Amino acid sequence: MTPEDRFPGPEHPDSGPRHQPDLDVLPYGTYYEPEPAGYAEAAYGSETYSGYGGARYLEQHWPATGQAHNVHDQQAAHPGYEPTLPDRPSPVHQGDDPPTIELGPPLAEPVPAYPYPAPGPDEPVGPLYVVGDVHGYLEELRAELRHQGLIDADGHWAAGRSRIWFLGDFTDRGPDGIGVIDLVMQLAAEAAAAGGYCRALMGNHELLFLGAARYGDEPVQSTAGTASFLAAWRLNGGQQHDLDRLEAHHISWLSRLPAIALEDGHLLLHSDTTAYLEYGESIPDVNDAVHDLLADEGVDEWWDCFRRFTKRFAFRGDAGPQAVHELLDAYGGSRVVHGHSPIPYLTGTVHADDGAPPHIPGPYIYADDLAVAMDGGVTMEGRLLVARLPI
Repeated sequence: MTPEDRFPGPEHPDSGPRHQPDLDVLPYGTYYEPEPAGYAEAAYGSETYSGYGGARYLEQHWPATGQAHNVHDQQAAHPGYEPTLPDRPSPVHQGDDPPTIELGPPLAEPVPAYPYPAPGPDEPVGPLYVVGDVHGYLEELRAELRHQGLIDADGHWAAGRSRIWFLGDFTDRGPDGIGVIDLVMQLAAEAAAAGGYCRALMGNHELLFLGAARYGDEPVQSTAGTASFLAAWRLNGGQQHDLDRLEAHHISWLSRLPAIALEDGHLLLHSDTTAYLEYGESIPDVNDAVHDLLADEGVDEWWDCFRRFTKRFAFRGDAGPQAVHELLDAYGGSRVVHGHSPIPYLTGTVHADDGAPPHIPGPYIYADDLAVAMDGGVTMEGRLLVARLPI
């Protein structure tokens, strides 16, 4: 299991009984670079990702200490917990450098400042963008959205009728998860006024965060014994200041996020798992099932949903394309776009021999070009990815 998602119990990180690919077989894929050479340093500065060590920080310093939440009498779970990394697979050697293309420049035409006039009924839809896992890295998110021309210097929507989908995991590990949620909610309102939209999927960390807020230390039945949402949330980088700042309107918004969506032939998911098929045979069925569960079911049902959507790596190895086809056959689309599994883990390049951060030039295309991975590993000194579709 990667240190990116941990919870008590020997829950398996792969996609379950439908496919059991050999996780030592790395996917054969291609990077696509979304920026000209030298962009990262110019846009972010050389120190952007040095403050938080992401996965390495968790390995060295977890559990973090903090003030107890004013609702739950909390104690840090598993004191002295020392997560271990899996053996690093050998990197795939693909011969010549793979070809790279631009994902799409910022909007060529200047857009009016917010607020916009109401769009005309015959105006075409705007370009489609996806955003990978943010995990509380608010300033990195602002910088990338600004680079793509999607927000202005003041952080307001600047993309006209463009469409954006966030792929989930707004909180945990990074410095300002609630700030990320507030920004996305703000952009959703501003985009709607411009005739575009900004929408988001529910990730496994949304389920975990909501579970920690609702159930706290209430026991859940894990296969390894009793655990709790609060303990699992802490183990997965939960930040006490995010929980302290969580308000009713955040909970309402997060609870209504869809789990799956289809846009322009792209099947948008948070997790690279086939577990969605266990919740319905259509996109509305899946989303309704998750919403009904969050509205009415108890702690064990929430825990099971979190556990299923924390599975990963279904699209790796020889069985990966078949797993993608199962989802596409059920829900439509010609390609899956997902977050959840950091690209350095997918490609086996977690740690360079010289200790340098992983190099993530752009989204990773694999599983016979059927899957696009969008988690650039911002929590492990990688990169927060925003890409224009299609790639």
